[in-house]
Amino acid sequence: MREIQLTVLASDDHPLAATLFEPGRAPRAAALINPATGVPRRYYRAYARYLAEHGYAVLSYDYRGIGDSRWHAARPSQLRMRWWGERDLAAMLQTLAQRYPRLPIAAIGHSAGGQLLGLAPNNRLVDAALAVASQSGYWRLWPARLQPAMAALWYGVLPIAAHTAGRVPAALIGHELPGGVAHEWARWCRSPHYISDERGQPLREHFDAFRGRMRFYAIADDPFYAPLSAVQALADFYRNAERDVRVLDGRAYGLRRVGHFGFFRPASQALWPATLGWLHDALAPKLAMAA
Repeated sequence: MREIQLTVLASDDHPLAATLFEPGRAPRAAALINPATGVPRRYYRAYARYLAEHGYAVLSYDYRGIGDSRWHAARPSQLRMRWWGERDLAAMLQTLAQRYPRLPIAAIGHSAGGQLLGLAPNNRLVDAALAVASQSGYWRLWPARLQPAMAALWYGVLPIAAHTAGRVPAALIGHELPGGVAHEWARWCRSPHYISDERGQPLREHFDAFRGRMRFYAIADDPFYAPLSAVQALADFYRNAERDVRVLDGRAYGLRRVGHFGFFRPASQALWPATLGWLHDALAPKLAMAA
């Protein structure tokens, strides 16, 4: 296996930092790992290496404004979350398709990474998508006991922090966010449509265009970030895909806790073979054609 550091240009020529994990033999398939909001690509290294060890060429990357993909505009307030899907994710898919033109492509999305696939105009390049703790962020999808906290977050805490400091500090949500991303994300989470334009109209064109297989995992002990109702709501965005929703309980695998961020940590690798098996099965028709 080898790790190759890349710089990929998005459609607007913004440079994006990426790492390609190539297996020691000819890859059987390609995979793209789409991070959660604000999470740098290094967080997914162990899972990327695991897939590469099983024959996948894996591309992981940082969205613009996150990690090593520095935001080059004058003000972080200019950055939009939707560009992560429309431009950054799309550029990575194009890179994989050009580098491995005969291989099927899988997408693995963590949290927002499962949402942003529906914004990429070329998501037809993906044959199968696995979404881990990915959800619609509309705050009323949360259990009633958590709705006051979610409303405070999206109507108050994030917009105020973004307006005051031009960014959201890591102390608030775990990873620093540019102000423009935080403002758009908060606006989405206040809307029943969630991902929507500035007029409040739902952005669904590329969600509707995706027709691959999808599996959504709701994590049993993740009620604050991605409750089952919110995961199911996001699955419904991809109305033309072949999709199913499963609840993943770490206790069945001998794990005391998984939560929103635990799945991709090395300590949770007992969960990974099931996802690898699903990817193999979902890609089987294309794998047979490529053989």
